[in-house]
Formats: sequence, structure tokens, C-alpha cells
Amino acid sequence: MQRSAPRLSRILACAAVPVMLVAAGCSSGSDSGDKGSGTPDKAASSAAVTPSAAPTTKKVEPARFAKLPEICTSLSSKTIDELVPKAKNKKGTAATSSDVTSRGGCSWNGLEDKGTKGSNYRWLDVSFYRYESDATLGSGQERAAENYAKELAKVQATEGAKNLKTTKTPGLGDQADLVSYELRKTDEDFEYASVVARTGNVVVLLSYNGAGYAGAKTPSDKWIADGAVKAAKEAVAAVAAANK
Repeated sequence: MQRSAPRLSRILACAAVPVMLVAAGCSSGSDSGDKGSGTPDKAASSAAVTPSAAPTTKKVEPARFAKLPEICTSLSSKTIDELVPKAKNKKGTAATSSDVTSRGGCSWNGLEDKGTKGSNYRWLDVSFYRYESDATLGSGQERAAENYAKELAKVQATEGAKNLKTTKTPGLGDQADLVSYELRKTDEDFEYASVVARTGNVVVLLSYNGAGYAGAKTPSDKWIADGAVKAAKEAVAAVAAANK
């Protein structure tokens, strides 16, 4: 059977190129439908264009607590009377804070005069730090846990501390450690107990110390430690109560 000249020329031309090119550009079809190799292949063009990835937003767990308690009322007056007899200011002295929604502190101190038996000095302070959730920095809970570790390390690195020991304290928030040590100040021996605790996205730091003056005995490490833990439990409970 004879073929028309144009169609025969096309077949011969395709036979002269590699098989891969034949498959791509010389597929069978009618002469009238062949527009030539000048028209780009739509499938190949779309495959060459890489679509840009859609922006993704990291989801983080919401912060558990939205606010802090009233710092100087986070500890009961009964506890203040017990731990700091003859406190100069039973209502406490608030620490200066530029953002009371995220951090704050309060302290109490007093000197109980025992007459010929000397005087008992006591100091108690509590601080709160609240962390918001952030897509870049992590959840409030994660950020609080990171700063919990940093604050604990700071207490453990107290300059001049003697007989320092750290004890895990279960049942006090999500995690807590008690750091006890001795420190020589103003020519007197002080017993210290610091509690670093975390409840959700809030870190609680509580420090309690005491000394005996003019012949009064230095309080025992157990007495100071028990007082610190008791006060820390109240502080942690105050965070939950403030967010009900």
C-alpha cells in the first residue's frame, strides 16, 4: 500500500532518532492533528514546577495556669506566725515586679527576743514564675521545666554552702526538690532550706533560714526543712486556687 509523501517522511524521520525520543515525540496520530514539536508538553511542564510548601504552624500544649495568686497572701498568717515569730511585717514585703502576671515575690523576717536566752532570727521568702506557651519556645509546661532545672542548679551552687544536700520531694506539684545547707553569715551559723517546685507552667521558689543570736541555739536542719516544705505546699496550692 502506498503512503502519502508527508506521512512517509514523518515515519522515516522518527526512525532516525533514539527510541526514547520516538516515544515522546513520534506517537501515532493523524497528520491533521500533529502541531509539531514546538508546543510544550503540559505534563512535562507541570512536573518541572515544584509547588511551594504550605506554611505550617507548630501546635503547642496550652499553658495550664493563666495567672498567679496574690503573692503575699499565698502563705497563711498561721504559717507566717509559726515560721517567722515577731515578723516585722506580717503582711509581707512584696518584691518589685515589672510584670505581676508572670512573676512576683514576697518576704518576711523577724527577730524573736528570748531575753537572757538570746534571740531567734528567721527569714522566709517565696517567688513565683509563670510561663506562657509559645510556638517557637515550647509549651508553658516545657518552659517551666527548663527553668526549674536552672533555678535548682543556682541554689545548688550557693557560694559558701556547707553540707549541702538535695532531696526529691514527692507530692509537691509536678516536681520538687529540697536543698538544705549551712551558711556562715554575720559571724553566726545559719541553717537554710530552699524548695524548688513546679506545678504546670509555674515555678515556685521558697527559701527559709534561721539563726540564733546572743546565745540562742541555731535551729536544727530538720526544723528548717520541715518548715520550708510546709510553706511550699501552701504556695503550690495557692496557684491552683487562683485559677479555679
